[in-house]
Parts: sequence; C-alpha cells; structure tokens
Amino acid sequence: MALALRFPQRLWLVITPQAARLALPPTVGFLVQLLKSTSLASVIGFGELTWTGQMLNNITFAPLAVFGTVAGLYFVLCWPLSVVSARLERRLARP
Repeated sequence: MALALRFPQRLWLVITPQAARLALPPTVGFLVQLLKSTSLASVIGFGELTWTGQMLNNITFAPLAVFGTVAGLYFVLCWPLSVVSARLERRLARP
C-alpha cells in the first residue's frame, strides 16, 4: 500500500514472487513423491513395476540388472522434474 499499488498489482508484483520462492521446493518434493507413490501415467504403478521386477528376478535370477532397470526408470521420470525445479529456484533466487 505504501507503493500506491492496487491489490492485483500488489498480489502479482510483491506477494506472488515471495510465495513462489518459498513454496517451490516443498511442492516439487511432493510432486516427486506423488509420482513415485501413485500410478505413473495411469499405466505403471510403483507396486506394479516392483512386482514385475520381482517376477523377472525370479525368472532370470539377475536381481542387480532387474532392479537396476526399475530404479533407472524411476530416475528417468523424477530427475527432469528435479532439474526444472532447480532452474526455477535459481531464477527466483534473491538477487
């Protein structure tokens, strides 16, 4: 109000940048956890992927390769989200 800004201007120019800076890290952490704990693209769920890995392990007797692949799939899905978050955090960092 001291800057003679109306409420929409105060909300957009003053409050939103501060709130985004504080809310971004926990929100991205929650999104990564949500990705890991719910069905993935409505097709592959963590339980289904782990169960399939266990079944493949029982067939192939190669646990390192099977579960390494399962971990790699989740890494490929979660890593880009973390990279985007880091870029947004750097962009919103205080000058």
